[in-house]
Amino acid sequence: MYLAIIAHVDHGKTTLVDQLLRQSGAAQLQSGERVMDSNDLEKERGITILSKCTGVSYNGYRINIVDTPGHADFGGEVERVLSMVDGVCLVVCGTEGPMTQTKFVLSKALQQGLKPIVVLNKVDRNTSRIDGVENDLLELFLELNADDRQLDYPIRYASAKNGWAIDSMGEKEVDFKPLFDAIIKNVPPPSVDREAPFSMLVTQIENDLFIGKCYMGKIASGKVKVGDAIKSLDINGVEVCNGRVTKILIRRGLEQVPVEEAGAGEIVSIAGLDGAFVNHTICDMENTSVLEHIPIDPPTISMMFYVNDSPLAGQDGKLLTSQVIRQRLLKEIETNVALQVDFVGDAFEVKGRGELQLGILIETMRREGFEISVSPPRVIYKTEITADNTKKILEPIEEVVIEVDQEFAGKVIERMTKGKGEMLSYDGDDKARLVFRIPTRGFLGYPAEFKNDTRGQGVLNNIFVGFEEHKGPIERVRKGSLVSTAQGEATPYAIEDIQARGKLFISPGTKVYEGMIIGESSREQDLDVNPVKAKATTNIRVAFKEQATALIPPVNMNLERMLNYIQGDEVIEVTPSAIRIRKKILDTDKRRSEKRKAKD
Repeated sequence: MYLAIIAHVDHGKTTLVDQLLRQSGAAQLQSGERVMDSNDLEKERGITILSKCTGVSYNGYRINIVDTPGHADFGGEVERVLSMVDGVCLVVCGTEGPMTQTKFVLSKALQQGLKPIVVLNKVDRNTSRIDGVENDLLELFLELNADDRQLDYPIRYASAKNGWAIDSMGEKEVDFKPLFDAIIKNVPPPSVDREAPFSMLVTQIENDLFIGKCYMGKIASGKVKVGDAIKSLDINGVEVCNGRVTKILIRRGLEQVPVEEAGAGEIVSIAGLDGAFVNHTICDMENTSVLEHIPIDPPTISMMFYVNDSPLAGQDGKLLTSQVIRQRLLKEIETNVALQVDFVGDAFEVKGRGELQLGILIETMRREGFEISVSPPRVIYKTEITADNTKKILEPIEEVVIEVDQEFAGKVIERMTKGKGEMLSYDGDDKARLVFRIPTRGFLGYPAEFKNDTRGQGVLNNIFVGFEEHKGPIERVRKGSLVSTAQGEATPYAIEDIQARGKLFISPGTKVYEGMIIGESSREQDLDVNPVKAKATTNIRVAFKEQATALIPPVNMNLERMLNYIQGDEVIEVTPSAIRIRKKILDTDKRRSEKRKAKD
């Protein structure tokens, strides 16, 4: 049987999977260790980015488990794995209840006809509100048009962190046996035909240094053996490549085990082809029909990736040219079905679900040794022809759920209203729970501001809900930039003079160049400054002791803050050891000339 673990971010999916591995004996884990989040960025950020497959044995049953991301930006990972599972385990926090991503992942599971097992997690907390969460869940199932079979969902109460689950509140808390029993009872075995011709839908592509590309998926029919001739069909049934099976791998606990043969109903990774993609059908040479796949929701924002052409280009990274950037992006879209890439000359338009998803891609490339420049994120619009033959512009809309202390609610409402947000509900006593619908362009950059507006005490979640008619212009005001006019290293003497004119992003000793943005001006217009100016030296001695230079600490601008900060005429320079903001046109005189032309 095959089970996907789905939930909203931070509701305890990965911790629950780790406990299933530990208590089934599939893995020996240290307390607090999270083995499913194996990616470096996953460990640093504490979130799941990629879906991962594992398997455990319990009382003679084989349970294959897929751990999925909980963040809305990585919803494509959830969509593509639901086609290869027989059931889902919906994990919901006993305090927060169902959130935005809970609604998204549950709707996709119900559309596939899957019957969920509900796990109310973190019920050991003093803040848990079990009855209220159960009522919210029932309302959500009804809202999503669940059928009678799906409405008869079993519930288990758990503390994944402490390693126990129970059938009803008040029972003795021991281990995960009640959850294992619920899985065995409610998740059906795969209904397949092993005598039919071999076919498998590709849901994930892995790259192995020794055996090449491995295509993972659930075998829909038939059997496959090492040495069999196979081919790949695209979604239109056109053959794109063929070859012979060189390796078949099955996941056992935390390891992949090679086998000689696999049959329908098993999730396997197959090597031997080069050229297939996610949602392609791998099958025997006689097959001509393709397997049905789940359509992926469209991207909502895009960014331009450029070759880094700054004066400091090539000093940090080794992967610099448009050709290697192109190859890396092509490799990414092979495995990341929610991303799209368009090639525009030597530049690349990368489309995705949100700023976090694209930010993760940029950070990954930076750590691999790439040097690139990226533009600010922009919203992707659609055009619709109405009945009277006129064009109507549609824009992506987000549903945003915010929980804050009452003292911050006014500031949040004011900011969301400026972004053309519409408040759908306002609930709560000590804590306010606000629900908005807002255009994506009005929401871009707000998560970073939200932390400051609520002093880090609020919770914000968003999810894409669809395209609606354009809501009109949104005023976005940002002060001008402090732009360097010289190249070299910033000096304390120059910075002391400049810091009175705005907020600085650099400190003494930072390498700068002409056109690089070193801070935010206190005025609305850009201000050209010289951060490398040194104090003039003379041979005249002074009678008094010089005072030490008093410098204000610079503003810490990480990648996420920069993506939200930059404007249309600016880009971010990303290298393995530095991230900088700069003007697209570096030359000061050319920039001024372009501004004059724009006014004329």
